[in-house]
Amino acid sequence: MKLALALIFLALAGCATVPPTRQVAKPGPLPVALDRDFAFKKVKQFLFEPVLRPGLIGAALDPSIAFERAYLSYGAITALDQRQRFGNYYTLFWRSKRRANVTVRLEYRQENLHAFVQAREISYVNVRGPVETRFAIIGDDYFDDGRVIAWRASLIVEGRVVAVKRSYLWD
Repeated sequence: MKLALALIFLALAGCATVPPTRQVAKPGPLPVALDRDFAFKKVKQFLFEPVLRPGLIGAALDPSIAFERAYLSYGAITALDQRQRFGNYYTLFWRSKRRANVTVRLEYRQENLHAFVQAREISYVNVRGPVETRFAIIGDDYFDDGRVIAWRASLIVEGRVVAVKRSYLWD
């Protein structure tokens, strides 16, 4: 009996796949129709830099930051593996009160590209309830174009923006 339950659990766990992130070639403005059925709850940002700043070295390093650094670098053996993990990480927590096909878009500006806006999207089919979406601007994107200096996250349903969350520097 326990073996059967374990096999069912493993089979269902394999079905829960993370949708792929895609780069948007030319992110343009979309019509806005805010809807109370969709909302961002929280955004978690983490900048994983190759070198710690002087104020963060040693005992002053918060244990949660040390854990996040260790978690993100776990399994990176070579210097190339480590380099590909440095950058900006965003975790968006949002909810949908009704079933809908939702696209989550993260638009961002990087310090070396100035006002040039880039965007990444993840699409969900028939989603309802709380959802966690992760974006990462890491590796060569981070080293070539610099840190993310401003961002805006949008929930898009049927071609319309239904919820928005933005950083302080986004105009």
